[in-house]
Amino acid sequence: MDFAAQYADANTRQHLIELLQQFGSRVQISRAVLEQHGQGEDSYGCYPPDAVVYLHSTEEVATVIQLCHQYRVPVIPYGAGSSVEGQLLALHGGISLDLSEMNQVIEINAEDMDCRVQAGVTREALNQALRYDGLFFPIDPGANASIGGMSATRASGTNAVRYGTMRENVMGLTVVTPDGQIIKTGGRARKSSAGYDLTRLYVGSEGTLGVITEIQLKLHPIPPVIKAATCQFTDLASAVNTVIEVMQCAIPVARIELLNHLQMKACIQYSKLEGLDPKPTLFFEFQGTETAVAEQIELVQALAEEHGGEHFSWAETVEARNTLWKARHQAYFAGLSLQTGASVLTTDVCVPISALAEAILSAEAAAEASGLICPIVGHVGDGNFHVLILQDSADPEQVRKAKTLSQMIVEKALSLQGTCTGEHGIGFGKKHYLIQEHGESVALMKQLKQALDPLMIMNPGKVFD
Repeated sequence: MDFAAQYADANTRQHLIELLQQFGSRVQISRAVLEQHGQGEDSYGCYPPDAVVYLHSTEEVATVIQLCHQYRVPVIPYGAGSSVEGQLLALHGGISLDLSEMNQVIEINAEDMDCRVQAGVTREALNQALRYDGLFFPIDPGANASIGGMSATRASGTNAVRYGTMRENVMGLTVVTPDGQIIKTGGRARKSSAGYDLTRLYVGSEGTLGVITEIQLKLHPIPPVIKAATCQFTDLASAVNTVIEVMQCAIPVARIELLNHLQMKACIQYSKLEGLDPKPTLFFEFQGTETAVAEQIELVQALAEEHGGEHFSWAETVEARNTLWKARHQAYFAGLSLQTGASVLTTDVCVPISALAEAILSAEAAAEASGLICPIVGHVGDGNFHVLILQDSADPEQVRKAKTLSQMIVEKALSLQGTCTGEHGIGFGKKHYLIQEHGESVALMKQLKQALDPLMIMNPGKVFD
């Protein structure tokens, strides 16, 4: 489908921008701002919008979308700018809706352990607000992403093995539809059989069906005991097989993260981790009562030792534990530091836990054969891992090798009945894998898109063409 032919011409777009001057200085058309909003943390280049509007409320979002619908101008939602699959690219120009100033925690219902937030609230800001009530929100992607963006990509993080992903923790949404209507989905009840589950439709829709402006979230009590440790291995296979056995034994670890030797080298240098060597490492976190945590630790240590794991190194204090997980969350930038001037082609896949060893070992072997620098890190407790493929964007051969390697990793995951993306989303970069993974059901997805967004103005060119 030729999207470009459907959209407003340059004169019409200029007229729309003039109409948007009702928002005053919150409408920006400077080159620097447009370029900032025309790319994420990816390697797909910069596709700037025609204008950026900083919005403060659901009603303001609706006003802008109504105008864009009237004039057939594309709409691209923007949160923290941390997407890695090209979700922010304004492939056909249009208006970037910056929701970062919609950053209010609207309500916290401590007794019911839920809250409602605006889409621009970041995960770190939310947890700062929740700490006084002894609660926390567990979904923690590597970046300090916005809750709206995390919902739109169905994001995950290091806590997913115990607490699930955004899919399990979003209870309801406020959404502005492609024609500017404001709708609410879900609610505060922990379960409902009333009607279609529109919340699940919009969680993971990547801005292609509407703009998420408010989110109702499930919260969790801060555990009474939290302990974190690392365990190092001589080879990657032993570390992965330890993970598989831990999960198959149903030991309720809160976090279990894998870093290969290159990623450990990067984290040691970048985050100043002490007492660790650049070799395959598992990061663990155990949560619960003293008795439960002690039991978890005993079982996991025994399994690790069976696979040649070294003695656990403990993060004894809250500060040490925070340092450890901060290093994990900085893995992307740590990996990037391994090659001066490089860009990163990041791919993430997820496979059934029984296929994890084959998938990761295949990825590392292919990475080594490519000659590129490729740190590997993963939320391996649920079969998800990431490969950071470093490339010199000015070197056509490195770019070709990076694309080939990414394709090999994804196709291997699909051959193991996995998915082409565990948490980054499809965006612009993985559209060509969607049919390979979902087959005929993609046609139904397109029918839904056509029904909800017949003018195709919502984040066009993402998920599918």
